[in-house]
Amino acid sequence: MNIGVIGGSGFIGSHLVEKLVGAGHEVTVFDIMRPHLDEVRHIFLDISDLSRTSIALAGDYDAVYMLAAMSNVNDVHRNPAAASEINIGAVANVLEAAKRNEIRRVILASTVWVYEMSDLPEVDERTPLYLDRVNHVYTGSKVAAELYCHAYQKLYQQDFTILRYGIPYGPRGRRGTVVATFVERVMKNVPLVIFGDGNQYRNFIYVEDLAEGNVTALRDVAKNQTYNLEGQRPVTIREVAETVVKLLSRGDIEYRPARPGDFEGKAVSVKKAKEELGWEARTGIEEGISAYIEWYRKRYSR
Repeated sequence: MNIGVIGGSGFIGSHLVEKLVGAGHEVTVFDIMRPHLDEVRHIFLDISDLSRTSIALAGDYDAVYMLAAMSNVNDVHRNPAAASEINIGAVANVLEAAKRNEIRRVILASTVWVYEMSDLPEVDERTPLYLDRVNHVYTGSKVAAELYCHAYQKLYQQDFTILRYGIPYGPRGRRGTVVATFVERVMKNVPLVIFGDGNQYRNFIYVEDLAEGNVTALRDVAKNQTYNLEGQRPVTIREVAETVVKLLSRGDIEYRPARPGDFEGKAVSVKKAKEELGWEARTGIEEGISAYIEWYRKRYSR
Protein backbone atom coordinates (compact mmCIF):
# COMPACT_ATOMS: atom_id res chain seq x y z
CA MET A 1 0.00 0.00 0.00
CA ASN A 2 1.00 3.62 -0.52
CA ILE A 3 0.95 5.17 2.96
CA GLY A 4 1.48 8.72 4.22
CA VAL A 5 2.50 9.36 7.83
CA ILE A 6 1.92 12.90 9.07
CA GLY A 7 4.20 13.31 12.07
CA GLY A 8 6.32 10.38 10.92
CA SER A 9 9.54 11.88 12.29
CA GLY A 10 8.27 11.98 15.87
CA PHE A 11 8.47 9.45 18.67
CA ILE A 12 5.58 7.17 17.74
CA GLY A 13 5.72 8.06 14.05
CA SER A 14 9.34 6.99 13.60
CA HIS A 15 8.60 3.54 15.00
CA LEU A 16 5.45 3.27 12.89
CA VAL A 17 7.40 4.14 9.74
CA GLU A 18 9.90 1.37 10.49
CA LYS A 19 7.07 -1.14 10.93
CA LEU A 20 5.35 -0.04 7.71
CA VAL A 21 8.56 -0.26 5.69
CA GLY A 22 9.26 -3.67 7.22
CA ALA A 23 5.81 -4.81 6.13
CA GLY A 24 6.56 -3.83 2.54
CA HIS A 25 4.51 -0.63 2.27
CA GLU A 26 5.60 2.42 0.32
CA VAL A 27 5.89 5.22 2.89
CA THR A 28 6.03 9.00 2.69
CA VAL A 29 6.75 11.00 5.83
CA PHE A 30 5.13 14.43 6.16
CA ASP A 31 6.87 16.39 8.88
CA ILE A 32 8.82 19.57 9.61
CA MET A 33 11.71 17.34 10.79
CA ARG A 34 13.70 14.79 8.81
CA PRO A 35 12.60 11.17 9.25
CA HIS A 36 14.53 8.58 11.23
CA LEU A 37 14.95 6.40 8.13
CA ASP A 38 16.86 7.96 5.25
CA GLU A 39 15.31 5.66 2.63
CA VAL A 40 11.74 6.92 3.00
CA ARG A 41 10.39 9.84 1.04
CA HIS A 42 10.15 13.05 3.07
CA ILE A 43 7.94 16.06 2.38
CA PHE A 44 8.18 19.14 4.60
CA LEU A 45 4.61 20.04 5.56
CA ASP A 46 2.91 22.61 7.76
CA ILE A 47 -0.53 21.06 8.28
CA SER A 48 -1.94 24.32 9.63
CA ASP A 49 -2.08 25.47 5.98
CA LEU A 50 -4.98 23.80 4.17
CA SER A 51 -3.87 24.64 0.63
CA ARG A 52 -0.36 23.27 1.15
CA THR A 53 -1.72 20.20 2.91
CA SER A 54 -4.07 19.48 0.01
CA ILE A 55 -1.25 19.82 -2.50
CA ALA A 56 1.14 17.68 -0.46
CA LEU A 57 -1.35 14.82 -0.12
CA ALA A 58 -2.01 14.64 -3.88
CA GLY A 59 -0.04 11.40 -4.24
CA ASP A 60 -2.58 8.61 -4.71
CA TYR A 61 -2.32 7.45 -1.09
CA ASP A 62 -4.30 4.47 0.15
CA ALA A 63 -4.24 5.74 3.73
CA VAL A 64 -2.78 8.61 5.72
CA TYR A 65 -1.88 8.47 9.40
CA MET A 66 -2.49 11.70 11.33
CA LEU A 67 -0.08 11.54 14.27
CA ALA A 68 1.00 15.18 14.47
CA ALA A 69 -0.40 16.90 17.56
CA MET A 70 0.41 18.97 20.61
CA SER A 71 0.58 16.01 22.95
CA ASN A 72 2.36 17.37 26.02
CA VAL A 73 -0.53 18.14 28.36
CA ASN A 74 1.50 20.78 30.17
CA ASP A 75 2.11 22.61 26.88
CA VAL A 76 -1.60 22.35 26.08
CA HIS A 77 -2.49 23.75 29.50
CA ARG A 78 -0.20 26.75 28.92
CA ASN A 79 -1.22 27.30 25.28
CA PRO A 80 -4.86 26.21 24.82
CA ALA A 81 -5.51 28.30 21.70
CA ALA A 82 -2.37 27.02 19.96
CA ALA A 83 -3.34 23.47 20.93
CA SER A 84 -6.74 23.85 19.27
CA GLU A 85 -5.10 25.01 16.03
CA ILE A 86 -3.02 21.82 15.89
CA ASN A 87 -5.21 19.21 17.56
CA ILE A 88 -8.47 20.30 15.94
CA GLY A 89 -7.81 22.69 13.05
CA ALA A 90 -4.98 20.68 11.51
CA VAL A 91 -7.03 17.47 11.77
CA ALA A 92 -9.82 19.20 9.85
CA ASN A 93 -7.27 20.25 7.22
CA VAL A 94 -6.03 16.68 6.82
CA LEU A 95 -9.58 15.33 6.51
CA GLU A 96 -10.42 17.97 3.92
CA ALA A 97 -7.21 17.29 1.99
CA ALA A 98 -7.96 13.56 2.07
CA LYS A 99 -11.47 14.21 0.76
CA ARG A 100 -10.18 16.37 -2.08
CA ASN A 101 -7.53 13.82 -3.04
CA GLU A 102 -9.83 10.79 -2.69
CA ILE A 103 -7.61 9.14 -0.09
CA ARG A 104 -9.39 6.04 1.15
CA ARG A 105 -8.81 6.44 4.85
CA VAL A 106 -7.41 8.78 7.53
CA ILE A 107 -6.08 7.01 10.62
CA LEU A 108 -6.22 9.37 13.59
CA ALA A 109 -4.10 9.12 16.73
CA SER A 110 -6.35 9.87 19.69
CA THR A 111 -5.97 9.08 23.39
CA VAL A 112 -7.48 7.15 26.29
CA TRP A 113 -7.67 10.50 28.08
CA VAL A 114 -11.09 10.88 26.44
CA TYR A 115 -12.41 8.34 28.97
CA GLU A 116 -12.13 10.93 31.69
CA MET A 117 -15.45 12.04 30.19
CA SER A 118 -17.02 8.77 31.30
CA ASP A 119 -18.46 8.13 34.76
CA LEU A 120 -17.51 4.45 34.63
CA PRO A 121 -14.31 2.89 36.06
CA GLU A 122 -14.15 0.28 33.27
CA VAL A 123 -14.51 1.48 29.69
CA ASP A 124 -14.44 0.36 26.08
CA GLU A 125 -14.96 1.97 22.68
CA ARG A 126 -18.74 2.09 23.11
CA THR A 127 -18.68 3.73 26.55
CA PRO A 128 -20.66 7.03 26.51
CA LEU A 129 -18.63 10.21 26.99
CA TYR A 130 -20.28 13.19 28.69
CA LEU A 131 -19.37 16.72 27.67
CA ASP A 132 -19.86 18.14 31.15
CA ARG A 133 -17.10 15.85 32.47
CA VAL A 134 -14.34 17.27 30.29
CA ASN A 135 -11.62 18.65 32.57
CA HIS A 136 -8.71 19.46 30.26
CA VAL A 137 -8.25 21.29 26.96
CA TYR A 138 -6.18 18.35 25.70
CA THR A 139 -9.07 15.96 26.24
CA GLY A 140 -11.52 18.37 24.62
CA SER A 141 -9.30 18.84 21.58
CA LYS A 142 -8.92 15.09 21.00
CA VAL A 143 -12.67 14.46 21.32
CA ALA A 144 -13.30 17.30 18.87
CA ALA A 145 -10.87 15.72 16.39
CA GLU A 146 -12.69 12.40 16.70
CA LEU A 147 -16.01 14.13 16.06
CA TYR A 148 -14.61 15.71 12.89
CA CYS A 149 -13.73 12.22 11.63
CA HIS A 150 -17.27 11.00 12.19
CA ALA A 151 -18.78 14.12 10.61
CA TYR A 152 -16.59 13.87 7.50
CA GLN A 153 -17.60 10.25 7.06
CA LYS A 154 -21.31 11.01 7.41
CA LEU A 155 -21.25 14.09 5.17
CA TYR A 156 -18.54 13.30 2.62
CA GLN A 157 -17.95 9.53 2.95
CA GLN A 158 -14.36 10.13 4.01
CA ASP A 159 -13.43 6.94 5.85
CA PHE A 160 -11.39 6.92 9.05
CA THR A 161 -9.99 4.80 11.84
CA ILE A 162 -9.55 6.27 15.34
CA LEU A 163 -6.86 4.79 17.59
CA ARG A 164 -7.03 5.74 21.25
CA TYR A 165 -3.49 5.38 22.53
CA GLY A 166 -2.45 4.52 26.04
CA ILE A 167 0.56 6.38 27.45
CA PRO A 168 3.47 5.48 25.15
CA TYR A 169 7.07 5.07 26.23
CA GLY A 170 10.25 3.53 24.88
CA PRO A 171 13.32 4.37 22.76
CA ARG A 172 13.25 7.89 21.24
CA GLY A 173 10.61 8.84 23.78
CA ARG A 174 10.09 12.55 23.87
CA ARG A 175 11.16 14.53 26.87
CA GLY A 176 8.33 15.44 29.19
CA THR A 177 6.72 12.00 29.23
CA VAL A 178 6.74 10.15 32.54
CA VAL A 179 9.27 7.40 31.85
CA ALA A 180 11.64 9.68 29.94
CA THR A 181 11.48 12.33 32.66
CA PHE A 182 12.06 9.87 35.49
CA VAL A 183 15.05 8.22 33.80
CA GLU A 184 16.63 11.56 32.91
CA ARG A 185 16.25 12.91 36.42
CA VAL A 186 17.82 9.84 38.03
CA MET A 187 20.70 9.86 35.54
CA LYS A 188 21.31 13.50 36.46
CA ASN A 189 21.01 12.77 40.20
CA VAL A 190 17.85 14.86 40.50
CA PRO A 191 14.94 13.58 42.67
CA LEU A 192 11.90 12.14 40.90
CA VAL A 193 8.74 14.23 41.32
CA ILE A 194 5.29 12.67 41.60
CA PHE A 195 2.25 14.96 41.50
CA GLY A 196 -0.40 13.69 43.89
CA ASP A 197 -0.10 10.45 45.83
CA GLY A 198 1.22 8.43 42.90
CA ASN A 199 -1.79 6.12 42.79
CA GLN A 200 -3.04 7.54 39.49
CA TYR A 201 -2.46 4.81 36.94
CA ARG A 202 -2.02 4.22 33.22
CA ASN A 203 -1.81 1.14 31.04
CA PHE A 204 1.58 2.30 29.75
CA ILE A 205 2.20 0.93 26.27
CA TYR A 206 5.63 0.18 24.84
CA VAL A 207 6.10 2.09 21.59
CA GLU A 208 6.96 -0.98 19.49
CA ASP A 209 3.68 -2.60 20.54
CA LEU A 210 1.83 0.62 19.74
CA ALA A 211 3.43 0.87 16.29
CA GLU A 212 2.37 -2.71 15.51
CA GLY A 213 -1.18 -1.84 16.56
CA ASN A 214 -1.16 1.07 14.13
CA VAL A 215 -0.11 -1.21 11.27
CA THR A 216 -2.94 -3.66 11.99
CA ALA A 217 -5.38 -0.75 11.70
CA LEU A 218 -4.82 -0.78 7.93
CA ARG A 219 -7.04 -3.84 7.71
CA ASP A 220 -10.41 -3.41 6.03
CA VAL A 221 -12.27 -4.38 9.20
CA ALA A 222 -10.94 -1.22 10.88
CA LYS A 223 -12.70 1.13 8.46
CA ASN A 224 -14.81 3.68 10.37
CA GLN A 225 -14.00 2.02 13.68
CA THR A 226 -12.40 3.11 16.95
CA TYR A 227 -9.89 0.98 18.85
CA ASN A 228 -8.13 1.24 22.18
CA LEU A 229 -4.41 0.49 21.98
CA GLU A 230 -3.40 0.04 25.62
CA GLY A 231 -0.72 -1.72 27.62
CA GLN A 232 -0.98 -5.04 29.43
CA ARG A 233 -2.21 -3.84 32.82
CA PRO A 234 -2.74 -0.74 34.96
CA VAL A 235 0.56 0.66 36.30
CA THR A 236 0.67 3.43 38.91
CA ILE A 237 2.98 6.40 38.59
CA ARG A 238 4.54 5.28 41.85
CA GLU A 239 5.35 1.87 40.33
CA VAL A 240 6.99 3.53 37.34
CA ALA A 241 9.15 5.64 39.64
CA GLU A 242 10.08 2.68 41.81
CA THR A 243 10.91 0.57 38.73
CA VAL A 244 13.24 3.26 37.39
CA VAL A 245 14.96 3.53 40.78
CA LYS A 246 15.27 -0.25 40.94
CA LEU A 247 16.74 -0.64 37.44
CA LEU A 248 19.23 2.19 37.95
CA SER A 249 19.98 1.23 41.55
CA ARG A 250 19.64 4.81 42.75
CA GLY A 251 17.25 7.78 42.96
CA ASP A 252 14.96 9.60 45.39
CA ILE A 253 11.21 10.23 45.04
CA GLU A 254 9.43 13.44 46.08
CA TYR A 255 5.66 14.08 46.20
CA ARG A 256 3.98 17.37 45.25
CA PRO A 257 0.36 18.59 44.93
CA ALA A 258 -1.67 17.07 42.11
CA ARG A 259 -1.86 18.90 38.76
CA PRO A 260 -5.23 20.27 37.58
CA GLY A 261 -7.06 18.00 35.16
CA ASP A 262 -4.63 15.11 35.53
CA PHE A 263 -5.87 11.77 34.18
CA GLU A 264 -6.50 9.48 37.15
CA GLY A 265 -6.81 6.40 34.99
CA LYS A 266 -9.47 3.95 33.85
CA ALA A 267 -9.56 0.22 33.19
CA VAL A 268 -9.55 0.42 29.39
CA SER A 269 -10.57 -2.67 27.44
CA VAL A 270 -8.54 -3.78 24.42
CA LYS A 271 -10.87 -6.69 23.64
CA LYS A 272 -12.05 -5.15 20.37
CA ALA A 273 -8.50 -4.68 19.01
CA LYS A 274 -7.60 -8.21 20.03
CA GLU A 275 -10.65 -9.79 18.43
CA GLU A 276 -10.85 -7.71 15.23
CA LEU A 277 -7.20 -6.80 14.59
CA GLY A 278 -5.44 -9.68 16.30
CA TRP A 279 -3.42 -7.19 18.33
CA GLU A 280 -2.42 -6.97 21.96
CA ALA A 281 0.51 -5.44 23.84
CA ARG A 282 3.28 -7.91 24.62
CA THR A 283 5.91 -5.87 26.49
CA GLY A 284 5.82 -5.66 30.28
CA ILE A 285 6.59 -2.40 32.08
CA GLU A 286 9.95 -3.47 33.54
CA GLU A 287 11.11 -4.91 30.21
CA GLY A 288 10.06 -1.74 28.40
CA ILE A 289 11.68 0.66 30.86
CA SER A 290 14.87 -1.41 30.75
CA ALA A 291 14.92 -1.08 26.94
CA TYR A 292 14.44 2.67 27.23
CA ILE A 293 17.29 2.98 29.73
CA GLU A 294 19.58 1.04 27.39
CA TRP A 295 18.64 3.37 24.51
CA TYR A 296 19.10 6.45 26.73
CA ARG A 297 22.59 5.39 27.75
CA LYS A 298 23.64 4.82 24.13
CA ARG A 299 22.02 8.04 22.96
CA TYR A 300 23.47 10.35 25.61
CA SER A 301 26.79 8.66 26.27
CA ARG A 302 27.95 10.30 23.05
